[in-house]
Order: sequence, then C-alpha cells, then structure tokens
Amino acid sequence: MAVSIPDVRRALEELGRLRFGEMNVQDGMREIVRTTHTVFNVDGAALMLTDDQHHLRNVAVSDERLAHLEDLQVTHFEGPCIAAFDSRQLITVEDLAADSRWPLFAADAVAHGVHAVMASPIPYNQQPVGVVAVVSEDAHPWTPEGELAVMAFTDLAALLIASMMQASSQTELAGHLQRALDSRTLIEQAKGILMAQAGVDARTAYQRLRAQARSSRRSLAAVSAEIVADPARVAPSS
Repeated sequence: MAVSIPDVRRALEELGRLRFGEMNVQDGMREIVRTTHTVFNVDGAALMLTDDQHHLRNVAVSDERLAHLEDLQVTHFEGPCIAAFDSRQLITVEDLAADSRWPLFAADAVAHGVHAVMASPIPYNQQPVGVVAVVSEDAHPWTPEGELAVMAFTDLAALLIASMMQASSQTELAGHLQRALDSRTLIEQAKGILMAQAGVDARTAYQRLRAQARSSRRSLAAVSAEIVADPARVAPSS
C-alpha cells in the first residue's frame, strides 16, 4: 500500500499531542515509531540515536525481529542509516540486493531478510543526532509521499529530543546524547586532519579513527583528541 498525503495528515494529527508535551520522551519515541510502521505498512520502523561511541543505537523499534539492523551497521561501518547520519540527507534504497553503495552491509542485511530501507537524519542544534528508519523485508519502491512522511516524523522526533535536552531534569539518555555531541567536534576535526594528510575521503578517515580506537581500546573521542592536539599522529591505514 502506497503512502498518501491524507495518510500522513491523519498520522500527524494523531501525533499532534507530542508538540504540546503531552507525552514523555520515551513514550513519544515509541509512538512515532509505531505510527511510522503503521502508515508505511512495512515490516518495521526504528528510531536510532548516536551513543557515546558514536554508534547509532535503537531507542525505539516497532518489531524486535529487525533490531539487529543496528548491529549490522556497527559491524560493517556502513549502511543507509549511517549514510543518512553522515550526509545529513534522506537516504533511500529500494532493494539492497541490487544496490552497490554498501556491499558488506547489504549482503549481510539481505541474508537477515532486509531488502529495503529509508532513513532520515534527526537534527539537533545544527548536528545530526540520530535517524528515523523504515525497513521492508521485500524490495520496496519509496514514493515522494513516503519520503514526505518519514521527514515529517523525523521533525517530530527532533522536537522531542530538543525538549529532552533542554529539560531541567536531564535523563540518562540525554546525558549520553550530550556527551556524544560534546565529542563530535573533536571527531570532525580529527577526520579533517586525516583527510588532509592522507588524501582520503570522510568515510575512510572515520574508519581509520575507529580502527585506531579499537586497536588501542580507547574511545573514539580520546583518539580524536590526540590527533587534534598533535596532527603528526597518523591513524592506521587499515
């Protein structure tokens, strides 16, 4: 069933109470995911936020069968949700079996029964902090109306996160997210240094930072801080 403009309008009307703080953040995130799943009539929807290690992690999913999607992207350092997060743009893939953008992730995802994904980045304070994703176990054509719908639900998620971050009583989730935001500037600076020194793209620079953090058993932020403080440091090439 294709998503229609009336479907989107009805869903946004149902979620309207989120705009007026009538639901706590966790319940609100679950409601956004539930409504997204229902409107798209697919196999799952998820709301993912970046954690302290800058991995995208599920904070709400509509179907636990698809909860492994986050692990596949963390394992392979690639995937549509990561691409949406890094590019700050809506990313769609209709059939992972026929898509060459993320070969390692795609092969594993298809083996786990995931073929189509649409991911929209969640903004906060001019930075991406997560994504809203819609997942289908079959190849699935995404329509302009569907893209509009997922972006509208993303805006509601961004509103909830802004409310959470600005609340006087910070939750544990808000604390994790704030630490991730605080370290992101260092990570972006370190990526820029590696890109300039090694002539690599942003994705490769990020992979090298992660590889160095993993091999030294330190946080990504700690490794990035060292490179920013001493640009002569070079992350490993593999």
